[in-house]
Amino acid sequence: MGKYAIIDIGGTQLRVEPGRFHDVRRFNSNLKTWGSNTKISMSRVLLIRNGSGIDIGSPWLANAVVKGRILHSCFGDKLVIKKISSKLKTRRIRGYRENMIRFAIDSIHFNGRNASVQ
Repeated sequence: MGKYAIIDIGGTQLRVEPGRFHDVRRFNSNLKTWGSNTKISMSRVLLIRNGSGIDIGSPWLANAVVKGRILHSCFGDKLVIKKISSKLKTRRIRGYRENMIRFAIDSIHFNGRNASVQ
């Protein structure tokens, strides 16, 4: 638990650790050209914790990069939208499953050093 980073990806903030995988909404439309096992790097890092030291960006850290790789695309849970008109006695139920990308975090770099290794 001593080494993690908080990144801004796809409009959400995620707490990521090296060696773990995460699911986010599809943040780029050309996934077919990327494919699986494609390396990605994210520079919108808000916070890095390495042991007892914490570095906070304002709004982002200047020399911080989180590197990872795309595992595969997947679907999220089904979102159900219900519309009920009580006076007309009609019901309409629609739903969809959101496209997601599962990616794994390989390393966290800050100021040219690998923050995931002590």
